[in-house]
Amino acid sequence: MSHGARVIRTGVSSAGPAAPPATTAASSSAGSDAELMDGAYFRSCAGMLKVAQMISLLVGFISVNNSTWTDYSAYSYFQIVTMCDLVMILFFYIIHIFRIYRKLTCVSWPLAEFLHYLIGTILLLIASIVAASKSFNLTGLVAGATFGFLATILCVLSIWSSYKVSCITQSTSK
Repeated sequence: MSHGARVIRTGVSSAGPAAPPATTAASSSAGSDAELMDGAYFRSCAGMLKVAQMISLLVGFISVNNSTWTDYSAYSYFQIVTMCDLVMILFFYIIHIFRIYRKLTCVSWPLAEFLHYLIGTILLLIASIVAASKSFNLTGLVAGATFGFLATILCVLSIWSSYKVSCITQSTSK
């Protein structure tokens, strides 16, 4: 009995679209790629770190928003920075959850995320310092500044882990 030659495509090349999988082993791996969401990212360290950053930024924003302000410009700056940082972290979280980085390969996602964290962390540190210096021992403002500092520490951890993954891995793979 002659079965003929089978071709198993292991990846997609730039020559054209991928052929349908020929074996059950290939179809099981293709099934995991075809899933809409990446369930493993929810439980990963990077995913939980992003959730912790978003929660601390949201708590800091709500704390400052619901307290009496002593300096309008300082706290409006803190609110703008925390909300912009929160939106960008949510954006990158969605990029990872829905695996959009696999479809949009024209963007260097590790570099974009690294630059976002670098710039966002510097702005968040400045905003937290300004908010802490203008708080005058009002509990809501102190809590907002404290959660801003906590989010800054979590963002520094993300900078370190993204640098470690993207830069050190690339330099050792040469």
